[in-house]
Amino acid sequence: MECVQFRPCFLILFSALILTAPVRSHIGDFDDFWQKRAEASRAKVRESYNPDPHGATNDFNRDVFMALEKNNTHRSLISRKRSPTDPCWATNPIDRCWRCQSNWASYRKRLAFCAKGFGRNAIGGVKGRFYVVTDASDNDLVNPKPGTLRHAVIQAEPLWIVFARDMVIRLNEELIVNSYKTIDGRGANIHIAYGAQITIQFVHHIIIHNLHIHHLSPGNGGMIRDSPSHYGIRTRSDGDGISIYGASNIWIDHISMSNCADGLIDAIMGSTAITISNCHMTNHDDVMLFGASDSFAGDALMQVTVAFNHFGRGLVQRMPRCRWGFVHVVNNDYTHWQMYAVGGSQHPTVISQGNRYIAPPDINAKQVTKRDYAPEAIWSQWTWKSQGDLMINGAFFVESGQRFISRYTRHDMMRAKPGTFVTRLTRYSGTLNCKIGLPC
Repeated sequence: MECVQFRPCFLILFSALILTAPVRSHIGDFDDFWQKRAEASRAKVRESYNPDPHGATNDFNRDVFMALEKNNTHRSLISRKRSPTDPCWATNPIDRCWRCQSNWASYRKRLAFCAKGFGRNAIGGVKGRFYVVTDASDNDLVNPKPGTLRHAVIQAEPLWIVFARDMVIRLNEELIVNSYKTIDGRGANIHIAYGAQITIQFVHHIIIHNLHIHHLSPGNGGMIRDSPSHYGIRTRSDGDGISIYGASNIWIDHISMSNCADGLIDAIMGSTAITISNCHMTNHDDVMLFGASDSFAGDALMQVTVAFNHFGRGLVQRMPRCRWGFVHVVNNDYTHWQMYAVGGSQHPTVISQGNRYIAPPDINAKQVTKRDYAPEAIWSQWTWKSQGDLMINGAFFVESGQRFISRYTRHDMMRAKPGTFVTRLTRYSGTLNCKIGLPC
């Protein structure tokens, strides 16, 4: 069949590939329920894919520029962390949308309209009621107790999930999140820790905001409920912080993450329309993986924005490591790595704009980039571009491919500020200490 137009033919090819892929990851019984959920997810992934990702960078970059221009008169505030008596100063366009409003707790759902980049259409539970988590336990995996986080996330209806008080939630097995959910930790100190991972599998429209996620390990599997009408056998989970699998319209914002058994955030098996923003990551080896297999061409649909994050102490590699898809890495602060910062294989497109890369002392680890499983004659054709990045302590980015011409809309790809602005843009990365009645 001759493909006259790229998008229809590409999506037909993607559907064929994903249908033959190992879609049963951690699903012990891929029954009719999971088959229908997987098919619905594939439809959402195809719908969410932007056939012209290059143009998306323009919109993102424009929003960053406007946010900084608006705050230009407050430069004196950047020299220190904000105290409770300081005026609120939102340093990037995502935070500017909501953070400086003292009534944020009365208008929590405004957050759903603040995302930028490829995950900007994620609405989470904005159309649903509020669900208040009152119980930190996770004792019954098949019949979760009402008031627990597990009971909240499996519901079929859209929900905006908040917390009654500070909690440390130890998940006995992976937490399987249903579509149209927001997990909003503002106003409480919420730790997902010392247990199993958060799993976003074959679902869509998820927002995860303002949590501490750390010290997670593989679960053993077993019978786990994933909706009010279904439970089934799950095999051993990986021990990621957040696992995104065949999912779309995902926004992860203001999360502090460290010390998980596998990746902090993995997005695989055709996941797309994802933004990871304002996060602070520390003390971990394999930080982020986008695309799990060189043989799974379905990940060519993957489009991810990584923006305003701080990659901090104790990190080793994969910030991120990419396969197949399109990744916009914009205005992040890379203060630590031991091996490399941005890596990949199987010809992903990587656009690095306005980041600060501070190389480690090791003379053998100065290069920001790392390509795997391809000779230079091959990887030199991949589009990896560095624009406006700030290189410190001998850091260098090896570019490749033809000149990058953005064809995305301004909503998909933000206008990056130069790397010299990164300290301002990422100053409030990680979990925020939000108090009701005060700007966050």
